[in-house]
Amino acid sequence: MIDNRATADEKFMRRALELAEQAAAAGEVPVGALVVADGDIIAEGYNQPIGSCDPTGHAEIIAMRNASKLLGNYRLSGCQLYVTIEPCTMCVGAMIHARIGRIVFGAHEPRAGALESQLRLLEASHYNHRIEWQGGVLAEQCGAAISQFFRAKRSS
Repeated sequence: MIDNRATADEKFMRRALELAEQAAAAGEVPVGALVVADGDIIAEGYNQPIGSCDPTGHAEIIAMRNASKLLGNYRLSGCQLYVTIEPCTMCVGAMIHARIGRIVFGAHEPRAGALESQLRLLEASHYNHRIEWQGGVLAEQCGAAISQFFRAKRSS
């Protein structure tokens, strides 16, 4: 039996990986993200804090900004956010405020991951919004993109 959700998750994560490649080509840490509504990609983003001189220029934030502009609403209720690496504290906080319905990430982020690796922010009981999440989708490919980027940086 085919798991349609897993198939869709992999399809969207592949697109997020393509966006991560765009970030790497621009000299940014290769992270890509996209927002999906009703099975369709409605917004995309990739890391660009260096090029934009904006510490909030994470892929997830860019994708949510683009989705909010498209929908004309800062609430992204029911939307799913796909990102190649486990989100940080800032990004998870923004997802809570945006009312994202589900987060899907690729590789774990052992130093700054805020869903599972470190802070586990969504386990806190004081938030007024709950987000479903899943990690590890195409984790090997997502992790390899980050590792290769930093390996190349160290050797140059």
